[in-house]
Amino acid sequence: MKRWFFLLVAALGLALSQQPAPLKIGVVVSATGPAASLGIPEKNTFLLLEEEANKRGVAGRRVQFIILDDASDTTQAVRSTRKLIQEDGVLAIIGTTTTPASLGMIDVVAEAKVPMISLAASKSIIAPVDAKRSWVFKTPQTEELMARAIIADMKERGVKSVAYIGFNDAYGEGWWTFFSQEAKEGGLNVVASERYARTDTSVTGQILKIIAARPDAVLIGASGTPAVLPQRTLNERGYKGLIYQTHGVANPDFLRVGGKDVEGTLLPAGPILVAEQLPSGFPSKRPALDYITRYETKFGIGSYSTFGAHAYDAWLILRPALERALKNANPDNLTAFRAALRDELEATKNVVASHGVFNYSKDDHLGLRFQDTAVMVQVQNGRWKLVRTFR
Repeated sequence: MKRWFFLLVAALGLALSQQPAPLKIGVVVSATGPAASLGIPEKNTFLLLEEEANKRGVAGRRVQFIILDDASDTTQAVRSTRKLIQEDGVLAIIGTTTTPASLGMIDVVAEAKVPMISLAASKSIIAPVDAKRSWVFKTPQTEELMARAIIADMKERGVKSVAYIGFNDAYGEGWWTFFSQEAKEGGLNVVASERYARTDTSVTGQILKIIAARPDAVLIGASGTPAVLPQRTLNERGYKGLIYQTHGVANPDFLRVGGKDVEGTLLPAGPILVAEQLPSGFPSKRPALDYITRYETKFGIGSYSTFGAHAYDAWLILRPALERALKNANPDNLTAFRAALRDELEATKNVVASHGVFNYSKDDHLGLRFQDTAVMVQVQNGRWKLVRTFR
């Protein structure tokens, strides 16, 4: 009896040892620090996806997301990226949450020739598609796309003069570049431009300058809960014009922290933010509602945000690319497989996701069309209200 028992244990051990290693995907998100309200739903989404992906595997193989928190810090994001590549031997990187940290990761993935899908907004992350950025893709809409939506809405509302206040980092500067360009082309007069740090506790001086310029509207180029500060200060100082925010605030924490101060806020957003209000036939409506249902089933009603959906879209793109790459390359040969995976990512076509329809090419590592990926939203009674699409 004992002999049979030991033979059975040995056979099971042999079978387990012959199982292929999991497909390791490195994930970097800002789960703590000033960008935590964006990074936490991203992290939660990967926890959800790993559980679901391993019910049937990817081409029969298990998936392992190795998730690291960069604490909203660029240095930590770079350090985490090196660890994932050099120590964990990941096939690809997804992340990170913020623009400055994503920009910092580009040199690392390009040097190691590892494909990366960023979850941050700036167009400078993927453009121009030079030798370094040929390894980098992303899912969130760029400032260029969303600035176009804001200017269109401002002109529709009769705005003639605008002011800008944004972060004093790559996110704020990227928005200033494209917003000022779109405003000029749209015939609007930009009367003020101010900056502040994500960790600042007062912007009174900057807001007083803006109010003195008497703009019809103000755009706040910030993300997450730190975007509330300028809007609250504008209200406290009696500003009565229109206030616009960017798609970087489209999460429940912005509404919770902002409260009455953010009532009436206008912003461009990905279609998932108002998925139930989208007209039938809108491309992203079905995948967006599917993601919301799955996320809220695990994390609670009202818990989803557009940022977790950026992570979801990254997996919708990466999964089929992995399956295609596995047909022609062996993941045990990391260098060859990473190159094959990069090529398959660039070959992505017609992936209908929660934020739009992705079509990558050698010159376009975002691949979203304006009319499918941008909608205008307003905060009304503490909720997101669809005010217009561009289709």
